[in-house]
Amino acid sequence: MSPSLPAMNLPIVTFNPKLLNNYTTFSHQVAPCSYRVTPDLSTVAGERFVMSNPQDNTASILQKNKKVLIASLTGSAIEWFDYFLYGTAAALVFNKIFFPMVDPVIGLILSWLSFSLTFFIRPIGGVIFAHIGDRIGRKKTLVLTLSLMGSATVAIGLLPTYEMVGLWAPALLITLRIIQGMGIGGEWGGALLLAYEYAPEKRKGFFGSIPQAGVTIGMLMATFIVSLMTLFDEAQFLAWGWRIPFLLSSVLVFLGLWIRKDIDETPAFKQVKKSGQVAKAPLRDTLKHHWREVLIAAGLKVVETAPFYIFSTFVVSYATTTLSYQKSQALESVTLGALVATVMIPLMGLLSDKVGRQKMYTLSVVLLGLFIVPWFLLLDTGTGWGIMLATIVAFGILWAPVTAVLGTLCSEIFSANVRYTGITLGYQLGAALAGGTAPLIATGLLAKYDGDWRPVAVYLGVTVVISLLAIFCASRMKSALGTAPSRAESA
Repeated sequence: MSPSLPAMNLPIVTFNPKLLNNYTTFSHQVAPCSYRVTPDLSTVAGERFVMSNPQDNTASILQKNKKVLIASLTGSAIEWFDYFLYGTAAALVFNKIFFPMVDPVIGLILSWLSFSLTFFIRPIGGVIFAHIGDRIGRKKTLVLTLSLMGSATVAIGLLPTYEMVGLWAPALLITLRIIQGMGIGGEWGGALLLAYEYAPEKRKGFFGSIPQAGVTIGMLMATFIVSLMTLFDEAQFLAWGWRIPFLLSSVLVFLGLWIRKDIDETPAFKQVKKSGQVAKAPLRDTLKHHWREVLIAAGLKVVETAPFYIFSTFVVSYATTTLSYQKSQALESVTLGALVATVMIPLMGLLSDKVGRQKMYTLSVVLLGLFIVPWFLLLDTGTGWGIMLATIVAFGILWAPVTAVLGTLCSEIFSANVRYTGITLGYQLGAALAGGTAPLIATGLLAKYDGDWRPVAVYLGVTVVISLLAIFCASRMKSALGTAPSRAESA
């Protein structure tokens, strides 16, 4: 899909025959600016893009941009590795070594509250670092967010326990969790834009899907390394075994920083700086002129984030308590679903460049909505194949195309000078409203209605409707702006 053009009257084309062999100048009534098109560059809506050779195939494009894609994927994977690692430790360890002064149940609740704290901190960190990203550039901001996030994760692995320093232990844990959340809040938008703004026009869907695959890769890495640590006996695991994954994350952070050090600033932001269009107050400009786009981005995020937590985390507790599955069955199903999703996400991103992102998103959301009831019915079979099939189809196949195109869809509705701020606000708002609350709402509904899954199905149906309204508004907004669809979007 082409970047959105600003609202304007019909263009007046001025033509100079003497310059025919060099360039054509388009001047618009909306502003005293001109766009020069050369054989290898195009400038659209104030953005400059390197045009891909018509003979370029996916393999050659990957070869040319492999460092950019690896840098984007690495940051996203580290973000989600740290996220899931903390969540696992919160369930297994933190209530015992940081909150032993209270009843075990209360300690577990406090541990989970420290985990969910980032859902409220991430929007703050997102706003701060998005402002920096729209002011000084994507690359420098990504170095800051990765360093902050990684340092906090490693520091958690070095924390003293409650037995060592008393109340200082949980206080330090919460402080580091806040710092971690600040870094995470700014990382996603930068990692996405690093891929999206380097992407050739016909591969924006594919490039935008790469950082999205970091979600499932981070989940798989955290699951694998924690599984290895649980091979220790309980005393060893509680004493020092749990620290190893946090300390090992430093390797990932240094790798990510090393990869990013040679990456240049994105072409889109370079053009914004060159044209003098850098926003002085990105947050103010976004809220004043792009608040509709922020709400649309948040709405698009709802059906991506709520079902994710239902299919990957809530399903474990629901299957093992309400339905009496073995915990190993539930965990193995989620792991296999994550593996399938990891493969599907880039494939769906590539496919979206051919069939259109709005079409793929809409169809995927509808299919996801239609599978909600069958998902519960498959779980109700109480069989290993039932939970395996339910999770693979819902998580691995139907959720994957939604998340694959989400980042690119959000990026395309904001102009480059406020894009970092806009997509971050929308993403984090949607995550805060529908992400962390999803397992809590689902669990509460089950408790209120005596284990009946139908209210939970209705809740998931509401998220589907919200996101379908958001994609409808996104398409209407593009039509109102007179945006010409790209070849991929018109396919």
